[in-house]
Amino acid sequence: MTISNILLQGSALLYFISMAGYLCYLFHQKDRIQKSAFVLTAAAVVLHLVSVVLLGAETGGLPIHNLVQSLSMSALALGIMFIYVQWRFNLKILGVFAAAMLSLLMLAVMLIPDTPVAPDKVLRGFWFFAHIILVFTGEAALGLACGAGILYLIQEMGIKGKNPGFFFKRLPSLDFLDMVSYTCITTGFALLTFGLVTGFIYAKSVWGQFWSWDFKEIFSVGTWVVYAALLHLRIYSGWRGRKSAIMSIVGFGIIIFTFLGVNLLIGGHHGAFTK
Repeated sequence: MTISNILLQGSALLYFISMAGYLCYLFHQKDRIQKSAFVLTAAAVVLHLVSVVLLGAETGGLPIHNLVQSLSMSALALGIMFIYVQWRFNLKILGVFAAAMLSLLMLAVMLIPDTPVAPDKVLRGFWFFAHIILVFTGEAALGLACGAGILYLIQEMGIKGKNPGFFFKRLPSLDFLDMVSYTCITTGFALLTFGLVTGFIYAKSVWGQFWSWDFKEIFSVGTWVVYAALLHLRIYSGWRGRKSAIMSIVGFGIIIFTFLGVNLLIGGHHGAFTK
């Protein structure tokens, strides 16, 4: 077992423990529990990052050559983005969603057989690295927007109901949740836009054309259009609050299908990432 694998397993363990910590925070609402869970998450992200860097050094490129590595990269991007969002907004309850997502991703990383894949020399270079990093971090931000959207709908349900329920005192105001979701959407959309542009440039350098009607390309641009429409409707038609929250959830569902469903069910240039 290599050092990168040991560190990856160590980070997975910390992710799982942090999820347990955030679940305890959800019920007991003690700041020290939340701070401990956040520190564990941050430590897990650091270990995870070192693991990915070492694996990249071993393979001679960005470790994104199969499904396990792709899921691991997704978890790392989500962890980094969560730390940023937590630092900026201090939305403590979002850690419950983030920790659950991180634990689910890392559980898949641990359980799915890591089929050895020879590094493809084509999957290198500045434009490829920029494409992968921008797309993964952008999708991570949009995933957190989905989490904030879910929290918004839960809080709205509690406010409108006769009995506020379990979550009412545990969640911040609707305006704050909407603002966090909107910021995550704009951040994710910007990163995704640059990610698509660098992807087109990379495709031109490798396959000689910017666009090849690959199914992943079609669904990726379709996802971009969905979020572009959401931002347009939000700015010009007042789609805030509930409508924006629902759209953020739908949009992230499309992202998940684009990431896994298209590769696994349809195939194309990106199919190698989910073997």
